[in-house]
Amino acid sequence: MTNKMLLSLLIGASVLVTAACGNEDDNTNEEETATEEQAAGENGEATEQLEMPEPDLEGVPDLVAEVNGEEIKKAEFESAYVAQFQQIAMQAQMSGQEVDQDQLKTQIAESLVGQRLLMQETDNRSIEATDEETEETLTALAEQNGLASSDEFLAALEEQGLSEEEVMEQVASQVKMDKLIAEEAGDIQPSEEEVQEFYDGLLAQQEEMGGGDLPPLEDIKSELEGQIAMQKENTAVEELVAELREGADVKINI
Repeated sequence: MTNKMLLSLLIGASVLVTAACGNEDDNTNEEETATEEQAAGENGEATEQLEMPEPDLEGVPDLVAEVNGEEIKKAEFESAYVAQFQQIAMQAQMSGQEVDQDQLKTQIAESLVGQRLLMQETDNRSIEATDEETEETLTALAEQNGLASSDEFLAALEEQGLSEEEVMEQVASQVKMDKLIAEEAGDIQPSEEEVQEFYDGLLAQQEEMGGGDLPPLEDIKSELEGQIAMQKENTAVEELVAELREGADVKINI
């Protein structure tokens, strides 16, 4: 069974663009290789930016995990891992930090287990996705990724190795997952009091950090409402996964 996380990682991954960054030393050599130099110390010596690391998939077992008898295999794990690794590695490269790949592997495995538990729960609750709902979601995903139509979206994913049948299956899974989350989270529309409390918390953080002034509440109210709603939704998902995990037969081999 495919899962929402894999689709989300594939469609959410940004195109990796290597850009040469300016450097503080006037005597920088212009090379096609994307190595960024920065000033180091008062003597003006430069150090090279960390090279983009490669995903380490050595030792990943053929059977990564089992969730209530359903298998999460190596290929599924690797696809999710590589997609997530690319984003994290770029962030780490810019900050000069190294990626803890062992920790990332554990996180990806746990995420896949959580996704599988949620998908199993959609089956337990007999949650279905209609063809119309699936097509609407596919169109929305295409728009989110800057594509003019669902056909263009399907073609782009086909270039990544996903057939139309696989994509439609995964989009239907996402529809069912969204229904489950909505059912579990209930009414997530924040109250006026919640929005004000959230805004006051942001003001306090700004004062502690000595940052600039926040815009008036009225100017960012809709954005704050969205953030609060997302927090409520995420909390509901985390609680549901924890509940399902307690009664599940889960074995992770990584």
